[in-house]
Amino acid sequence: MKTMKNWLLTGLLFMIVSTVFSQGKITGTITDGSNSLPGANAVVKGSSDASSSDFDGKFSINTSVASGEIVISYLGYDSKTVKFSVSKGGTMNLGAIVLTSNSNQLDEIVVKSSVVDIAKDRKTPVAVSTIKATEIQAKLGTQEFPEILRNTPSVYATKGGGGYGDSRINIRGFDQKNIAVMINGMPINDMEGGTVYWSNWAGLSDVTSAMQVQRGLGSSKLAVSSVGGTINIVTKASDMKEGGSVSSGFGNANYLKVQGSYNTGKLANGLSASVLLSKTSGDGYINGTQFDATNYFVALGYATKNNKHDFQLTVTGSPQWHNQRSTVSTIETYQKYGSKDDPNTRYNADAGYLNGDEYNIRKNYYHKPVASLNWDYKINETTKLSSILYGSWGRGAGASATGGIGGLSYNSSAFLMPNGMVDYTKIQAWNSGQGQVNFNGANRTRTQIGGVYQNSSSTGRTGLGTTASPYVYNTTSGISQTSSINSHDWYGAIINLDKKLGKNLTLDFGVDARTYIGYHYTVVNDLLGGGEFFDNSMASLKPAGRHLTSTYPTDVQWNPFQKKEYDKIAFNSTGKVRWYGAFTQLEYSKDKLTAFVQGAVSQQGYKREDDFVYLPTDPLASTDYKNILGGNVKGGANYNLNEKNNVYVNAGYYSKQPFFNAVYPNNKSTVNPNLTNEKITGFEIGYGFRSRFFNATVNAYNTTWNDRYLKGNALPDSPGIIGNTTYTEYIGLNEVHSGVEVEMNSNITDKLKVNGMFSYGIWEYKGNATVNAYYQADNTPVPGYVGNIAYMDKVKVGDAAQLTASLGASYEVVTRVSVDANYNFNDKLYAGINPINFSSPDNKGSLQLPSYGTMDAGFSYKMLVGKNKDNSVNFRLNVNNVLDKTYIAESRTNTFADDNLPVSGTQPIGSKGTYASNGMLYNGVATTNQVFFGFGRTWNFTLRYDF
Repeated sequence: MKTMKNWLLTGLLFMIVSTVFSQGKITGTITDGSNSLPGANAVVKGSSDASSSDFDGKFSINTSVASGEIVISYLGYDSKTVKFSVSKGGTMNLGAIVLTSNSNQLDEIVVKSSVVDIAKDRKTPVAVSTIKATEIQAKLGTQEFPEILRNTPSVYATKGGGGYGDSRINIRGFDQKNIAVMINGMPINDMEGGTVYWSNWAGLSDVTSAMQVQRGLGSSKLAVSSVGGTINIVTKASDMKEGGSVSSGFGNANYLKVQGSYNTGKLANGLSASVLLSKTSGDGYINGTQFDATNYFVALGYATKNNKHDFQLTVTGSPQWHNQRSTVSTIETYQKYGSKDDPNTRYNADAGYLNGDEYNIRKNYYHKPVASLNWDYKINETTKLSSILYGSWGRGAGASATGGIGGLSYNSSAFLMPNGMVDYTKIQAWNSGQGQVNFNGANRTRTQIGGVYQNSSSTGRTGLGTTASPYVYNTTSGISQTSSINSHDWYGAIINLDKKLGKNLTLDFGVDARTYIGYHYTVVNDLLGGGEFFDNSMASLKPAGRHLTSTYPTDVQWNPFQKKEYDKIAFNSTGKVRWYGAFTQLEYSKDKLTAFVQGAVSQQGYKREDDFVYLPTDPLASTDYKNILGGNVKGGANYNLNEKNNVYVNAGYYSKQPFFNAVYPNNKSTVNPNLTNEKITGFEIGYGFRSRFFNATVNAYNTTWNDRYLKGNALPDSPGIIGNTTYTEYIGLNEVHSGVEVEMNSNITDKLKVNGMFSYGIWEYKGNATVNAYYQADNTPVPGYVGNIAYMDKVKVGDAAQLTASLGASYEVVTRVSVDANYNFNDKLYAGINPINFSSPDNKGSLQLPSYGTMDAGFSYKMLVGKNKDNSVNFRLNVNNVLDKTYIAESRTNTFADDNLPVSGTQPIGSKGTYASNGMLYNGVATTNQVFFGFGRTWNFTLRYDF
């Protein structure tokens, strides 16, 4: 066993906090009618006197006023105002203050900034679900951050390859490039490609106060990519209640996490501070996916005594490295290293051994700190200015393999040990001329070039691969580990002016400006025994090229401002993006009716610099900015029929600019002649019911996505076309996503709570698309492959379950001892598709994968400690996939059970039979499909001391 068992932290943080002379003291206990509400806010209206409830729901405020009102608020509950009167030096106990649950609301007292677009229940007309900090802290465990959203309607989250932070999420069938992710009002989707890498944000789970998912176009005033929805993450503020916590957790696969945090609370001088530090490591559930991550969070706050100005400076980051599973194996491969009925779902075709130690050539290492300064200025009773200034500095890369040995990749069968692990020692022996490899029917030994064993990007294979002209193999190639660096500098500002025009009208308008520089190049990490790396990709040095011997470790760069110099290979380009936006919103609210109309416009400029592909004198070495205009308009209304029932409707239109790789396809600097904005039209209608014991929402939606840009894979090998020398683009690709969603929760008794959801989607392509193919070298069209038809009409959109449902319950067995369980079901899950496979009008569509359900369960116990019982020790046990269900989470291919097996030579099609007739099926799916299975049973235990 490793040092995992040394999981108890022994150190505590101590700080001295000054207090001011008070008129009197006000105390009370905040509950939801059955349980205490720890961390609730209590504020004396019109003053800076405030406190937060402890872990038993109790609070105490030293106030300098004799009488007034206290506003009680808590995430997910309606606020309550209570009057008080206290004599000088006296104490007034308000007793039990009961708040009413409002599951989708984040109170404005917690979220001060009008830049943070938080939907309010029975007011904002959008479909929304809110996950509170207590649920994230208790139930996330060893899961990925997006997975906490699995039990909200129309959300599908998977672990991808299974590496730390490699999970992905879909909302209403749209991937996370088309989901806006916001942290405290700041957009974090990559400005070049819209991507979100959760490994960079894994530490957010430690500092999140609440996370809100707005499905559909959402309520964000910015022109962001919220095609499928918006994920709003609100982090802790520095002015939380004084106190802190230390915790430690461990789980399967040597998972270990330790964490400490402390909050000063709001001091008499208006200052506040909050800090958190955590460390997480483990071997990973998937073979060869070891990881190590650190998370830090610092928040500094200042509020003036008259509460006109509030400043919050936040800095957070999560430097990490993790080994990956990037190769998508076939089902028959998982069966080969397990059994036919029990495939080895943990198998990783990238993992292996080098000189007796575990080694994985696929590795991600990254550090993306982000700093933001929020300033909220209450100009007067009707005007408020909210601003965010932010910066982000990403440093890191993804390591992989470059080159080949006689046309063989690093995880070809020639380099696999009997257990399926990669024999990197054998590759090293070949690279150094000390070993033999069998290819092209013979055992071969590597030869030198110019007296040295020279690695390069060459695979050692040439030719077209036809029977008449077989591949030609050579013995001069080798395999190296290289990293594709994807670093960036990102700065932005959002300013919003909120003006009440009268009793019922509020006008918002503001600006959104961003600038982004992305640095993209490749470096050599490990020659694996080779003597040098030959690179001939720099135009100014051709044909002589460069002979390089320098290598660079795959270490995390903690200092993001350090400028490192590298010998760069393969490519070196800089992508620059400028974003200028403006937005406005007019909201009407009176009695039962709330309505809004909203508009935003943005201009995105794209510039590409490249000194590898182009000579310095070539105008394409540095392009002008290609500016593209886009924006949106949307509106909606909510009407409260009575105190329990409400209805709402919303609609909107987006003109969404294409991503960087659509403007400059295939890493070249020629602007795509087929550029067009994507057009998204959304409509939604919903109904809500609220009561003390039961809450429910029902909504229906329709989203049309026209002119979607999609860059496809290379054309297959054929006479006249060499593999991996082309790429494809799809013009006129349209989708329609429609469906219904239901979400509900109920307090059956004071101790028993039940929640559930159901969603059913119909997500299909609409009409046919045009396929164009181009050569990678110069972006020129491939003869005969321009204007081909992809028959996509009615084909199901893949990669996300179109039917999801869940049912969960929690029960307090005795005081502060509870158990909970949740069952999640997924159906109508289709494989990811490549439109090039839909060249025939009678195609079979998308492959439907088997439905599956998983159960999670947990146990919690809180023990009150300390002289006044105001501290606590908390125990939490999570078990995910309790029943150890084996299931396919995603498939990259579309091979059907009744498809014919491939034939060769003169064999007639169908002569070998189908996959079904040959027994090549697993749970009804052809075993040649490339899939990722979901995780089996996992568990973790956490012990936390709150003080």
